[in-house]
Amino acid sequence: MIFLFLTILCSTSIALILKHNDARKGHPLVLMAGNYFMASTIGLLLLGITPEKAYSSETLLFGALLAFLFVYTFFSFAKAVSIAGTALASVSSRLSVVIPIALSILVFHEIPDAPQVFGFCFALVTILLFYFSLKSSSPGHLRFVESFYLFALLLGIGLNDFCMKLFHEWRPATEKPFFLFSIFFFSFLYTTGFIHLKKIRWEKSTLIRGAVLGVPNIFSSFFLLSALARLPAIIVYPTVNIGIILLTTLGAALIWSERLNRFGKWALLFGLISILLLGL
Repeated sequence: MIFLFLTILCSTSIALILKHNDARKGHPLVLMAGNYFMASTIGLLLLGITPEKAYSSETLLFGALLAFLFVYTFFSFAKAVSIAGTALASVSSRLSVVIPIALSILVFHEIPDAPQVFGFCFALVTILLFYFSLKSSSPGHLRFVESFYLFALLLGIGLNDFCMKLFHEWRPATEKPFFLFSIFFFSFLYTTGFIHLKKIRWEKSTLIRGAVLGVPNIFSSFFLLSALARLPAIIVYPTVNIGIILLTTLGAALIWSERLNRFGKWALLFGLISILLLGL
C-alpha cells in the first residue's frame, strides 16, 4: 500500500504547483518544458542505476506515442487550473477513474469481488459529491471553454492511467525505467518544439518551477506502475483518486481553513468507506 500513498502524495503536489505557477502568471508551456526536462533527467538517472534493465523498440515507440497524450493532458490540466480553479480541476480529473477501470474489466477481464464493487460505487459517489460541493460553492455556471478543458482533462488522465496498465500487462517489468524515460524525453522534445514554433519567451522563474514540478510528476508514474504490479486496477485507481481528493481537501482545511459544505462532508464519509471496502 506504500506505493498507493506515494502516488497520491506526488499527484497532489502536481496540482498545487500548477496553481502556484498560475498565480505567478507563468506560461504553462514553459512550465511543461522545465517539468519534462527534469523528469526525463531523473528518468535517465533511474535507468542508469537500475541493475536489471531492458530496452526494446516497442517500448520506445509506445513511450513516444504516449508522450503526445501526456503533453495534451498536462496542458489541459494547467488550463483547467487557471480557468476553473485547482479544486474543481482536481476533482474533475478524478472522475477519469471510470475509464481505466472499465477498460481493465473489458480488456484484461479483471472481475472485482463484492467488496470491490461496492467500494468502486462508493468512490464514484464520493467524486460526484465533491463535484457538487465545489459547484454549489462557486458562483455562476461553467462556461463552454471551462467545461471543454475539464472534459479534456478527464479523458486524457483516464487514457494515461489505462496506458500504464497496458504497459504493465504487455511489457516486462525490466523495461519500466526505459519506458518512463521515453515518455518524458519525447514529451520534452514535443513541448520544446511547440515553444520554438510559437516563439514563446523562455522565463527563467517558470522553468525553475517546472523543474520542481518534474520531480513529483515522474515519480507519480513510477509509483503508479509499482502499485499496478502488486494490486489489480479495480483497487489501485479508485484508491488513488479518492486519496488525492481527501488529501487535498484536508490540507486545504488545515492550512487555509476552508470549510466543507454538506456535500463535502458526505463526500468525505463516502470516500473513507470506499477506501475501506477496496482495502478488503
